[in-house]
Amino acid sequence: MGAELIATTATKMVYRDGDKAIKVFNADFPKAEVLNEALITARVEETGGINVPKVLEVSVFEGKWSITYDFIEGKTLKQLMDENPEKLPEYMDMMVDLHLSIMSKHCPLLNKLKDKMNRQVADMDEFGEASRYDMQTRLDGMPKHTKLCHGDFNPSNIIVTDDQTMYVLDWVHATQGNASADVARTYLLFSLQDKKKADMYMDVFCKKTGTAKKYVQSWLPIVAAAQLSKKRPEEVELLNQWANVFEYQ
Repeated sequence: MGAELIATTATKMVYRDGDKAIKVFNADFPKAEVLNEALITARVEETGGINVPKVLEVSVFEGKWSITYDFIEGKTLKQLMDENPEKLPEYMDMMVDLHLSIMSKHCPLLNKLKDKMNRQVADMDEFGEASRYDMQTRLDGMPKHTKLCHGDFNPSNIIVTDDQTMYVLDWVHATQGNASADVARTYLLFSLQDKKKADMYMDVFCKKTGTAKKYVQSWLPIVAAAQLSKKRPEEVELLNQWANVFEYQ
């Protein structure tokens, strides 16, 4: 492959080949998950009104599955936040507005967020059967919505072009569900790096939408518990802290 390596994670490598970005998964990465990512992204594309790198091809390279997307030239919003800390309030406004735009859409063929979280909680080994039942009962009692939820909405997944157009990457976790649950996930992702930014994000969202902060916070233990099922080493400590809050509520 005569392309430039631009990113590496535990499960994949991303290359740039001219105006294309090629995501090459590890040889042992499940085929079903690769195909599912391409399908979800295509469905979000078809929803319209969101800038998403288009899926161009799903293929196999040297025994490894890959997805080819449009390459988007620009900087991530995280880079801009790091380079221009004085503009953080402006960037937070932009990010919340983008999140609200996404959540104003509906994509009825996506999985339901509540169903996905129920499965994740059921798979947790960290809590006993009684705690898992209580969490699922709490989840079942939360309001049911069908808004488009990204599932991994953070500044690293937003590309800002030179003309300030924002593109959103990595839709593999997208579902339809409650907006405040998606905001709670973003809050937890921010908290991994900077609690002040996490609090600012939640404050801006609640102010713009008139949502009570306690309501968004009520999602945090449930979202944290569901995310623990993924067993991401960088998240386990923080998620355990929030999931354990449930035990005392």
